[in-house]
Amino acid sequence: MQTTGFQEAVEAVSREDKRFHADAYLFLRDAIEATLKRRKKETKELGGHVAAAELLEGFRLHALGEFGPMAMTVFDYWGVRCTEDVGCMVFNLVQAGVFGKTDEDTIEAFAGGFDFRAAFVIPFTSGKNPLNVPGSNEVRSGE
Repeated sequence: MQTTGFQEAVEAVSREDKRFHADAYLFLRDAIEATLKRRKKETKELGGHVAAAELLEGFRLHALGEFGPMAMTVFDYWGVRCTEDVGCMVFNLVQAGVFGKTDEDTIEAFAGGFDFRAAFVIPFTSGKNPLNVPGSNEVRSGE
């Protein structure tokens, strides 16, 4: 993942596609980095490509860790309301040359990944553990 010029790319993408706040792209980059760290910790596999399903799960976990019950509010403010929006942001950054993609990567792979309300609201109103960590009902960043 390229970091040089990321801020400039985000500014350009945000001017072109006004649906998403620039901070949403910064969060997306952080979520990908957290996903890669989690993968390294769990499988000892370094870096590499992150497919849509793994990215979405990393995005969800990172959001719960960073924002807890405020995740929906933050994402709503940023214009990110569903997993398809995450895919649009990823592909905006692919088009800007910041992220790479494989031939198997499609924007459609982000469709229906998870329901934002089910992921970011219900866990905090149901008393269930939002990060699926056995024996804990508190949100942890997972990093």
